[in-house]
Amino acid sequence: MDPVRNPYAPGAGQRPPELAGRGRELDVFDVVLERIARGRPERSLMLTGLRGVGKTVLLNTLRSQAINRLWGSGKIEARPDQSLRRPVAAALHMAVRELAPRHRAPDRIDAFLGVLKAFAQRSAPTGRAGAAPKLRDRWQPGIDVPAASGRADSGDIEIDLVELLSDAAAVASDVGTGIAIFIDEMQDLGPEDVSALCAACHELSQLGAPLIVVGAGLPHLPAVLSAAKSYSERLFRYQRIDRLDRIAADQALCAPAEREEVEYEQKALDLLYEKSGGYPYFVQAYGKATWDHAPRSPVTAADVRVAAPEAEAELAVGFFGSRFERATPAEREYMRAMATLSLVEGESGGVVRDDMDAAVPTAEIARALGRKPASLSPARDALIKKGLIYSGERGTVAFTVPHFGRYLRTQPV
Repeated sequence: MDPVRNPYAPGAGQRPPELAGRGRELDVFDVVLERIARGRPERSLMLTGLRGVGKTVLLNTLRSQAINRLWGSGKIEARPDQSLRRPVAAALHMAVRELAPRHRAPDRIDAFLGVLKAFAQRSAPTGRAGAAPKLRDRWQPGIDVPAASGRADSGDIEIDLVELLSDAAAVASDVGTGIAIFIDEMQDLGPEDVSALCAACHELSQLGAPLIVVGAGLPHLPAVLSAAKSYSERLFRYQRIDRLDRIAADQALCAPAEREEVEYEQKALDLLYEKSGGYPYFVQAYGKATWDHAPRSPVTAADVRVAAPEAEAELAVGFFGSRFERATPAEREYMRAMATLSLVEGESGGVVRDDMDAAVPTAEIARALGRKPASLSPARDALIKKGLIYSGERGTVAFTVPHFGRYLRTQPV
């Protein structure tokens, strides 16, 4: 078949040709936007899930829904080494610029931009007394109005963020709409920033202000938020984004192919679901490789078997390998133990189940390595910081990447 017409798109945050299996999440967000438009109280939204399940794609799609309703919007990607102050200022600047042409009082927009500039210019803590701020912290926003004084410029991120978001919501209310801030990789925010964001969302929800935060992060994001503010469990609406069921996975493959007048045999779809596990990124990767290898329509199971090694080789380099290379030898040893423990043996000793995405008790990892649990804490904490594993429940860890355990067991020690 013509590779130029290949409809599948495996990529980081790249929207697939058919966004299958996410209708419920889109409908829920439509209700949220409509309720806020009618002055009804509503919570901010948090999307959680493993890597490769399409959180970023869904986040971008939700943003498009907000834009279609003429909301102001901005999106940022959290980083472990960066304060929230600069990126959230840039996102709000973008959101208010979208609303400004419809505002009847330009002075109100300028007043808010003055507050925004004061917030953005307030340097993040520099550590040592008298130390100069880093270059990235000396960023100047492209705002022509002078910085305001006495609002969102205290230097306390929690106080400043509450004031800034409250003022932004007031601007949106003036034009009869709302503002939505989208934050990807939200688990990477620092503790102070997470606490400030929770406090701001809490204040906005009490005021019924038309501003919401939509975050996306790894499965332990709820625990990160709860550690910052105990009330965060009731503050946000949490939605777990998981692998596609069989119907949705088939739709993700068949709908784009039908538009190109290509069909799949049922056995081919059976094998593709078995290989991909229903994870959206894997569905696209195997679909793309299969299309390029299939000589004609309909696509057969034999075509899938021929193409699978190429898809697996690409995943091994781009999806798994790049993450594996970031780990130190001690961290790799820790992850290999996790991968081994995910194999479930039967009574006769044979493997009956490869539970590669399940949580593993840290005590069992220590036992398997012949080490004391405390001695493995540095490796575990480093892997969590690098985003390779997460701790959803106390005393357990799991991979953030689907099928990572299977990949590790193919790597030489």
